[in-house]
Amino acid sequence: MKIIAVTQARIGSSRFPEKILKRIKGHTLLGIHLQRILKSKRLSKLIVATTHEQGVERILKVADIYGVECHQGSLENVLDRFYQAVKNERPDYVVRLTSDCPLIDPNLIDEVIQFAIEQNLDYCSNTLKEVFPDGQDVEVFKFEALERAWKEAKLPSEREHVTPYLYKNSNYFGGSSFIADAFLTPISYNHVRLTVDEPSDLKVIKALSNALGLEATWQEYAEFYLSSEIRKLNTNIFRNEGYIKSLKKDKNDG
Repeated sequence: MKIIAVTQARIGSSRFPEKILKRIKGHTLLGIHLQRILKSKRLSKLIVATTHEQGVERILKVADIYGVECHQGSLENVLDRFYQAVKNERPDYVVRLTSDCPLIDPNLIDEVIQFAIEQNLDYCSNTLKEVFPDGQDVEVFKFEALERAWKEAKLPSEREHVTPYLYKNSNYFGGSSFIADAFLTPISYNHVRLTVDEPSDLKVIKALSNALGLEATWQEYAEFYLSSEIRKLNTNIFRNEGYIKSLKKDKNDG
């Protein structure tokens, strides 16, 4: 079975430009992210889906260091960029990740993949119910479902983001186009931020890596975050701010 992970990476960011190229312990955040993903036992391949922005060669260089292939595509139409990255491969399943999650857990990736395969789901994620830390987001879906979304999605929020068309039209939300389910954990960690959207998030990742290194599990990072003063650094930041902005565009276009 061919399973390809695609992680989105770009230079620009309205809140924190070049954030994935910031360094911790001699490694870029992107490099840490890629190294952790490559420890997955279920993935056949990893691809970085990036853009043609000025300075993107720095992303290409980091990917090359770790032997990871890159695809450059549209800045705004991220669904197209994502689809074009894997269309020639036509894998059985695609895993969507984002490079602003440097501490993504490879074992968690494998667990979500396994759940999707066992349940024969078109779409599965650990974000349908936000019980995992922000920064441990894993989405798994069939290539056929991605291809259908690429052909049918019309709204700005459905093109600027890869998966809204999939989950909004799934049985999970009362639709009939796709079969979907949530991958859950019994204890909610949705108030833990392990992602990097703003400079204060980077301070958190640095503190966690200083305390636990760069190879801890998501649970170890989350528990340390909750038991220390670190959590005060970034608890004021909203989750999914980019998607909320896209939804506003939907209304304006309407």
